[in-house]
Amino acid sequence: MCKNEDRREKLMFFFSLYFSYFFPPSAENTRHGPVFTQEPSDSIFPMSTDDKQVFINCKAKGNPPPRYRDINTDSDPNYSLVEGNLLISNPHVINHGGVYQCIATNTFGTVVSREAKVQFAFLQNFSSKTRNTVSVREGQAVVLLCGPPPHYGEIKYSWVFNGQRNFLQQDARRFISQKTGNLYIAKVEASDAGNYTCAVRNMMTNSTVFSSPTPVVVRRDVVMGEYEPKIEVQFPDTLHVSKGSSVKLECFALGNPVPSISWRRADGNPLPGKIKINHSSGVLEIPYFRPEDAGMYECVAENSRGRNVARGQLIFHSAEHLQWVQTLKDAHMAIDANLQWECKAIGKPRPTYRWLKNGQSLKERIHLEAGRLTIPKISLSDSGMYQCVAENEHGSVYASAELKVVASPPDFTRRPVKKSTVIQRGGEVVLECRPHASPRLITKEVIKKWAVFSFVSLLRRTIMEDGTLRITNISKSDGGRYTCVARNRFGTSSSTGSLVVKEPTKIIVPPLSLDASVGQSIVLPCEVSSDSSLSPIFKWFFNGKAIDFNRQEHFEMIGGGFAGDLMVRNIQLKHSGKYVCMVHTEVDTVSAAADLIVRGPPGPPEGLVVTDITDTTVQLSWGSGPDNHSPVTKYMVQARTPFSIGWQTVRTVPDSVPGQMMHATVKELNPWVDYEFRVVAINSVGVGEPSTPSKQIRTKAAVPKVAPINVSGGGGARGELVIMWEPVPEEQQSGEDFGYVVAFRPLGSSTWIQTVLASPDASRYIYRNDSIAPLSLFEVTVGVYNNMGEGPFSRVVRVFSAEEEPSEAPSRAWARAVSASEIEVFWEPVPPRSNSEKIVAYEVGKQKKQSEADRVRVINCTALLSGLKGSTRYLISVRAQNSAGLGPCSPPFNITTKKPPPSQPPGSIEWNLTNSKIFLNWEHVKAMENESEVTGYKVVYRQNWHDRTTVLETNKTSLELQIPSGEDYLIEIKALTEGGDGTSSGPIRIPKMSSKFHTLHSMQMIRVGIRQRSSGMGAPCVTNPLCD
Repeated sequence: MCKNEDRREKLMFFFSLYFSYFFPPSAENTRHGPVFTQEPSDSIFPMSTDDKQVFINCKAKGNPPPRYRDINTDSDPNYSLVEGNLLISNPHVINHGGVYQCIATNTFGTVVSREAKVQFAFLQNFSSKTRNTVSVREGQAVVLLCGPPPHYGEIKYSWVFNGQRNFLQQDARRFISQKTGNLYIAKVEASDAGNYTCAVRNMMTNSTVFSSPTPVVVRRDVVMGEYEPKIEVQFPDTLHVSKGSSVKLECFALGNPVPSISWRRADGNPLPGKIKINHSSGVLEIPYFRPEDAGMYECVAENSRGRNVARGQLIFHSAEHLQWVQTLKDAHMAIDANLQWECKAIGKPRPTYRWLKNGQSLKERIHLEAGRLTIPKISLSDSGMYQCVAENEHGSVYASAELKVVASPPDFTRRPVKKSTVIQRGGEVVLECRPHASPRLITKEVIKKWAVFSFVSLLRRTIMEDGTLRITNISKSDGGRYTCVARNRFGTSSSTGSLVVKEPTKIIVPPLSLDASVGQSIVLPCEVSSDSSLSPIFKWFFNGKAIDFNRQEHFEMIGGGFAGDLMVRNIQLKHSGKYVCMVHTEVDTVSAAADLIVRGPPGPPEGLVVTDITDTTVQLSWGSGPDNHSPVTKYMVQARTPFSIGWQTVRTVPDSVPGQMMHATVKELNPWVDYEFRVVAINSVGVGEPSTPSKQIRTKAAVPKVAPINVSGGGGARGELVIMWEPVPEEQQSGEDFGYVVAFRPLGSSTWIQTVLASPDASRYIYRNDSIAPLSLFEVTVGVYNNMGEGPFSRVVRVFSAEEEPSEAPSRAWARAVSASEIEVFWEPVPPRSNSEKIVAYEVGKQKKQSEADRVRVINCTALLSGLKGSTRYLISVRAQNSAGLGPCSPPFNITTKKPPPSQPPGSIEWNLTNSKIFLNWEHVKAMENESEVTGYKVVYRQNWHDRTTVLETNKTSLELQIPSGEDYLIEIKALTEGGDGTSSGPIRIPKMSSKFHTLHSMQMIRVGIRQRSSGMGAPCVTNPLCD
């Protein structure tokens, strides 16, 4: 079988394609030789496919479209061409496997594709011959040969034991080599007796074949003794592995006891983490092979009788596939020119080169050096398709290019002399004469038809080697028509153009350098003088970039004609720089530049540092920021604390920090306060941005310097002296453990009584002593202290002690029931005992049977008690209150609230709307026995969108309302009783009258359900006093 495979590899077929392939024409419909767009590639085809057909693809483009030759296909009916593809029907492994190339031809030449190796994957059947019985002793090792049938493609081996459905599982005792297919049993056991079948599967064709069974008989008469491992499956001594490939090493040993297999590197380095070892340790796999994976690997087989080692060297093979680094480009060259082409490819090993013309090897009139091709003095016969082929042992790559040899007379069709050239007087012009000609022109002449050149003019005119005419220091007399005449051995041709001379453009009012301040607006002038027939175009540039007036709100170009001034509005610091006015005309370009300096407030000072911190001062130092073209005149220092509102200017030494000084002492700070500082620079333009705030610092602690203010007192209960003050703010407490010292003494006494309050938030102190007479006069002062010492005391003030509670109760207290829910209480005021006594309020207590007393505080001699329950008896009492407390209660008395109003709302309400009048009717509400009698009705109405309501009362069950037209109205009706208003009928909506009708008759009936309610009545029983 191996001989047949070698024979297939040496076969080479050439196939041709007969097809018309349309390629979209280029803009110029360029004609060119064939170029491959798809080439055949190496392929392996499974022989088990159902369609029994193989396609080898090849496509090429060209103009005209390629036509193809047919070689070696007529001799084999299995070959056919289908839309450019070579179709092989019913392929045969031997006859149709080999190397193929595609050949494409048109009128410009021939190209051949890269070689494509075509192979077929197949798997034949095992021989049906019966296999011999293998007899083995128990404990002995055995190797069962597979002997696979002829095949091609990736193969996987398995074994079947006694015809079981599942394949035989490998373990430490049994191993299947994927190199040979043989089954190895390290130590035979009695259970191993049976029939063994080798199964071979082709992974491409997905077909499987089975061998004849191999019977294994285990002899138990003699048991094999123990022996050391013998490595039966071993990997090669040397193995070359290419980059990125996967390598598998097999290793398995026979022995009794069953040997264990382990792997290691001979150099002692650990095995790479990516290595895979199967469950029986018989296979070591290294995926994605890298240079660091190379080295000596060892397989160690070991049991109790000994050990054995197999070694193999893995060598990194740095083979690189061929790839082009310099390929060929099509060449259109004139006849007799020298052609030189060079192609370069990289790969390992280094490639060799050969050249093809129209598919054939080049031999005559050429010089080859590595990948360089040289053909001297090319002729028309050298036209064609050329290919450079780079080859090494791993394959070959093809690069193609077309050579067109051109022979033609001069032709100005594509590149005539410019019809009209406009130039300014005094300038320089170049008139090109570049006709297409092959070979190169023999002579070129430039003729000015209408005048004869003077000697002076000839000095200013030069005809270059390539036929270009150059004229310097142009004058008006140089204007006119010029003709270029070109000749070669194939003919003569000419082309004519005109030269127009214009006056030069000059900037007569250029922009001037200016100084400006932020916020100003300026105009940079730019005015030119130019030839009257030209239209100048103005462009402005700022710091090298063109100004886009559509996107720059600060810039505007004003003027027109020969002026293009630039206005800069609301100038900012960013507008400092170089401005260029550039003027373009048809013949020339001129420009003028000016510098604009924008002066603005200073930038923020930098590097602010705080040092030398005391209780009231700190030292600040900083660096100067940008002065924005105006020197700094002075600096201002600002500070911020957790207690301040924003940043505040602080006092410094010196009082005014001059612009040349970069340090200052801040004074009059509060001790023990967290401060942040910043510095602001000022110049003649204005106040600049502040510096970055300093790191927060805390001034040192000190004895408090601020005493409490607004010390006062008075009031309280009998025997109390109440002293009050306004607490010292935290920022003025100067240290930790802040508190107050309260001192007081009776007026006329020389001894002060002092007490200490350790809370910084304290604002009140109450001194209690039952021996203090009411309204006794005291001298009071409050001082401060912290952990650094005592601070100042406030000024001494006089404070009265608490007065005595009222000794009398209000007299002549009485009440009347206003409704079911309200009682009004009256009494005579308590007369003061002295000028200093003042009644501040009265407390009215009410209590109903078996409930707690409720109290109401008022400042007058009357109180309205509301929210009461109807038909209920309440116990009422009144007492006076002053700053010392409450006095005695008046004698309690009873009063009963009136019956509640009816719970039934007015029902059967009818309304009639005529013009601007509403007529209302409703049924009379009948009160229940425990409800107040109805004395009348209350009608409440308002506009639908209005909050203001109107109330009407009537003792009838009907009412006429006069309302304006054009609005919706809401109406409610309630019963009136001495116990209060009854339940509302609910809102009734009266729709607005249409202005189209004078009279609208409508009637709406609303019926309101009547809810029955009953309540028990009982005699009041007062059990709890109101003056508790």
